[in-house]
Amino acid sequence: MIRGLFFNWLAVLVTAVAFVTLGAMPATAQAGLAGRPVSVCVARATPGMEPRALFARSALFDCVTPQTRFGSGDYWVLSAPVKVSGPADIRIGSLWQERVTLHALYADGAIVSTVTDGRSASRHLQLGAIIERGLPARSAPLVRLLWHVEGAANLRGIVNGARIATPAESADANLAMGSFYAGFAGLCIALFVYNLALWGALRHRFQLAYCGMLFGLLIYATSSSGALAWFWPTIVNNDRLRINYGTLGLAAVAAMLFARSFFEPRVFVGWLSRVCNILCIVMLATVVMIATLPSRQIALFDYFFSFAFIAQLAVVVPILWRGWRARSNYLWMFAIAWASPIVLACFRVANSLHVIGWSFWLDNSTILTMTMEALFSSLAIAYRIRLLSRERDEAREQEIAARLLADTDPLTGLFNRRAFLRHAIGREGDQILLVADIDHFKRVNETIGHDGGDEVLRVFARTLRQSVPPEALIARIGGEEFAIVTPVGHAVEPEDILARLRAARMPYDLSVTASIGTCTGPLLKETDWKALYRGADRALFEAKAAGRDRVRGAIAQGRIAA
Repeated sequence: MIRGLFFNWLAVLVTAVAFVTLGAMPATAQAGLAGRPVSVCVARATPGMEPRALFARSALFDCVTPQTRFGSGDYWVLSAPVKVSGPADIRIGSLWQERVTLHALYADGAIVSTVTDGRSASRHLQLGAIIERGLPARSAPLVRLLWHVEGAANLRGIVNGARIATPAESADANLAMGSFYAGFAGLCIALFVYNLALWGALRHRFQLAYCGMLFGLLIYATSSSGALAWFWPTIVNNDRLRINYGTLGLAAVAAMLFARSFFEPRVFVGWLSRVCNILCIVMLATVVMIATLPSRQIALFDYFFSFAFIAQLAVVVPILWRGWRARSNYLWMFAIAWASPIVLACFRVANSLHVIGWSFWLDNSTILTMTMEALFSSLAIAYRIRLLSRERDEAREQEIAARLLADTDPLTGLFNRRAFLRHAIGREGDQILLVADIDHFKRVNETIGHDGGDEVLRVFARTLRQSVPPEALIARIGGEEFAIVTPVGHAVEPEDILARLRAARMPYDLSVTASIGTCTGPLLKETDWKALYRGADRALFEAKAAGRDRVRGAIAQGRIAA
């Protein structure tokens, strides 16, 4: 198992190096920015405006106000003067719009117009989500451009990233961006297949959530890159943008589920678990609304989507805090894996809320950050499986060694009562005694026999060993009664023990629970032990009386007076 995990790590790292190298290629660095930029000015459309008159009245256009402040509606967008001879490709970023008409003015006074509606936008979509319209060569040079944008939602702008490129530059851009996105897709597919196969063998929930996240990112990359329009040229471009929202939202939900199942259960106990459930429901509801409601509501739901993302980013702080407080073994790997996605997601949200402006690389940053997140999350999964494997091996070694000791219970491998007291009494500082009793154990023996009951005791003992720190002492002090002593500074979480017991694989898939009584106090002499045991036994009785499968606590008699 360890050797297989080592090769898994090695394969992931080699893939990462290859992908980063691919991303550093000079062609890729300029892929979405092919050609030379063109500055633009904006004027709100009013009835009676004509292209030729607007070309001559540049004073009507606002060149200072950020485009996102104009709101939704119809607009005219005028470029700065240009001078282009020969064929030219006009490239702009794909945005939520109903129809765009491009008017090109030549030096001889001719105006050439091209119309791009929702469906034709998909046919002209290039990799990097760039809409490109080609202009043929004419005897006179191209001198200016004018776009008539109808039905602009203006979520990120009206005309973004306007550039003029040659056909050769456009072809090189598609080739380089194709390599970029193909590398990401290959990485997602490889990690998805490997971890899905690993889930089939190990059945950890975090593996399945991770595969769901990878699948969502793969579909998102296909759609947001513009490749989906190549496979489905009749799709309306705004519907493709809906798919972007949906797949990114589903990937975010899967990432939240991955975090919940990756950490130990104690990290998400209580209110944090409920908050995460609510955030997932809110994100799913927002995705459904964006996918089904009319386009005129998209600006409102884009804000909902952004704030849902803000909420998911904000909940990372208490997750990390809880992980640190609970001394999670997986905290550092989680922090490394999620650092870059969280930072870039903050920039994306700031762009969505018009705090910062649009840029091509910010628009495509999700692919790069999710690549890093997928890589490091895969390493985190390998690291956790390695720890689980090591814990299993250590548990086996401890069980074998325990059977060789005269002070152990031969059935469970735990200390017997005599050895437990010898090691427990005399410990410095306050101690916590936990007395655990299997609920309805007589019924268990009657149902599956005494051999089956013995196996239940062994599984319960193994569950206790996996639930306590190394400083703890564990013993079987009666038939189905067990005791744990641990220093106050290394407290055991009783609810974690009960949760592990419920999830444990019992003979014949029997459902087994236990009740736990706890008591805190000194343990320097035998009288202290008797006081602790009386308190824990009394708390155990209260747990049984309250319905079993629960914890009750007490303080040793005389503790307050002392």
